[in-house]
Amino acid sequence: MTDYNLPHEHNSNISTVLNRMPDADKFSQAASVFAQLGDGNRLRILWIICHCKECVSDIAAALNLSKALVSHHLQLLRRSNLVVSERAGQEIHYSLADTREAELIHQTIDTMFEITCPKC
Repeated sequence: MTDYNLPHEHNSNISTVLNRMPDADKFSQAASVFAQLGDGNRLRILWIICHCKECVSDIAAALNLSKALVSHHLQLLRRSNLVVSERAGQEIHYSLADTREAELIHQTIDTMFEITCPKC
């Protein structure tokens, strides 16, 4: 247990909390994932991907966005390990990654929009 030289003693459990706190790299990774949710278009794309496997063309048409913009957002989501891609002929289909983070975000999206996932 590390002894923290804190300027005030409030008889709180801050030492216990600080001893269990993840390192700064873990917080940076989490911030990167949360940053993906800060764009409305990216959140709409992610909402679709949470509920079905889909290609860039269909997502772009459904959301009235350019294919280039949808592709850009999907690449950012892939880099954050929230979505995965799979080639099907000449198309690439995107779906939610099978990760704890992606599943938590899926559950959060469903809760925020008060829907029941068609896949569940």
